[in-house]
Amino acid sequence: MNNRLRVLRAERQWSQADLALKLDVSRQAVNAIETGKHDPSLPLAFRIARLFQLRIEEIFDDGFQHD
Repeated sequence: MNNRLRVLRAERQWSQADLALKLDVSRQAVNAIETGKHDPSLPLAFRIARLFQLRIEEIFDDGFQHD
């Protein structure tokens, strides 16, 4: 799944470790999500969206065309 997590994190000058701490996950989990190797669980996706004050679909793109 494509996502804007790396960009959003960089805009705030947070390291992966900083973001991991805020989300209560490992730095490796943040890296896996950013690189598209792992999709976050729905509860984690909601936590990410709340942290950045965005909707989930503003951060994550499932790749499907929506009308």
